[in-house]
Amino acid sequence: MEPLTHFLTGACLSRAGLNRKTGLATLTLVLAAEAPDVDIAALAGGSLSYFQHHRGFTHTLLGAPFVAAFTLAIVYGVYRFMRARGGGTKLPVNWKLLYVYALGAALLHILQDFTNSYGVRPFAPFQPKWYSWDIVSLIDPIMLAALFLGLVTPSLLGLVTSEVGVKKQQFPGRGGAWFALSCLVLVIVVRDIGHRRALSAMQSVLYRNQEAARVSAFAPRMNVNPFAWTGVVETQTFFGVMSVDSFSGEVDAQNKMLVRYKPEETPVTLAAKKSQLGRVFLDWAQYPIVDAQRIMGPAGYQVLTGYQVQFVDLRFTSLDSPRGAGPPLAGYVTLDPKLNVEDMSMGRPIVQANVPAVR
Repeated sequence: MEPLTHFLTGACLSRAGLNRKTGLATLTLVLAAEAPDVDIAALAGGSLSYFQHHRGFTHTLLGAPFVAAFTLAIVYGVYRFMRARGGGTKLPVNWKLLYVYALGAALLHILQDFTNSYGVRPFAPFQPKWYSWDIVSLIDPIMLAALFLGLVTPSLLGLVTSEVGVKKQQFPGRGGAWFALSCLVLVIVVRDIGHRRALSAMQSVLYRNQEAARVSAFAPRMNVNPFAWTGVVETQTFFGVMSVDSFSGEVDAQNKMLVRYKPEETPVTLAAKKSQLGRVFLDWAQYPIVDAQRIMGPAGYQVLTGYQVQFVDLRFTSLDSPRGAGPPLAGYVTLDPKLNVEDMSMGRPIVQANVPAVR
């Protein structure tokens, strides 16, 4: 999930009652709920480094205790700073309990990331397999709205009641926090049921007279319709991307399935797959497409100067994107004429090659 959902979840956990047990509970839970994303530091090594290490050790069961300790160290630093300036907390600080809070929030972060299509590797490094539930989008507007309302509404009501002389509560907002957390659970339950129905519907139809070898359903980006899914199917000769309605059971009701035929394996694609980017991308991708194009010299010379190989994962295809727009998570490898790697990076290349690489 994106950072705001994690931060708000930590705040709601605190307001739900955990902040009544020890001082600094809110600060600890909010920081720990987002702390696993400290792996963003890998961006210093470039886009490929970040892609390789994103949702790595900090998103594992082995790494969670270290993430909790890291969070507590930051909280302790804040606490010492507050004490040096004469500040304090409403309740005594129970550091052992705060560590338990931080560990629980870090584990909840991993669970939330597991619910979406990007996935996590919770058992790495012993079993570095990717796992994903595929039921929630990376950005879920319903969850965000529930968390925001659960935190903000009690504060607004508190302002109103204070104006009419009602005594202010020491720990306000418990009801709103429970409402928000209940909404999160409800969204997950409803989406899981819909996900199962979508997969069942996809398995029951033929695709251009071919049976499905594999089907998956993913939550569309910024989705507010709990019954809408992006379905991806693999047949013997092609991949198909289509809309699926889990309420009606309709698959590609408007007959607008996007078809990507399986590209031919060539020495060019094999060389690109052996690169660092190729190995990392293919380890993570569920429905990879690897396309190779020739890079030719200036017009009039038509001298082969290399190859450009693009990697995309169809599970992130948006059916609402303009025609020709590919998935947002993609990478490319540039090879010289002898198939040596010259460049590789995540994203789209600035200069697009447009001559098919048939060898």
